[in-house]
Amino acid sequence: MDKMRKSTVREAMPKPNVLQLSEYDVTQKIMDSLVNPCHRAVLFSIVPESKIANQISDDLNISLSAVYKTLGKLEELTLVFVEKFEFRDGKKIKFYKSRVGNAEIELHTDDAVLRLYPNKAAIDT
Repeated sequence: MDKMRKSTVREAMPKPNVLQLSEYDVTQKIMDSLVNPCHRAVLFSIVPESKIANQISDDLNISLSAVYKTLGKLEELTLVFVEKFEFRDGKKIKFYKSRVGNAEIELHTDDAVLRLYPNKAAIDT
């Protein structure tokens, strides 16, 4: 009888398609990133102006390796971008800028809604 009940439940629940799973995964990863205090601090420190990793590290008093790791994850999620490059002492220096100016997460009884608003300072450049 347990087998019959389980199969009925499985049939009653719609299976998400690949696009829905993909969208959920990205949204979930972005929400996870935004609730992480380090990720949030790095992201919103580069809203008004682009900065290099060393400057972010100094401004936020976070280790440089943590900043690079965070920037990598935020860049993977397309929340940040490299606004420009400069060459200093033969090294290529990246200036990072946030694509997000504001973010909201709404919790509902059966779902969470993520709203991202563009960084107006990034649009103007």
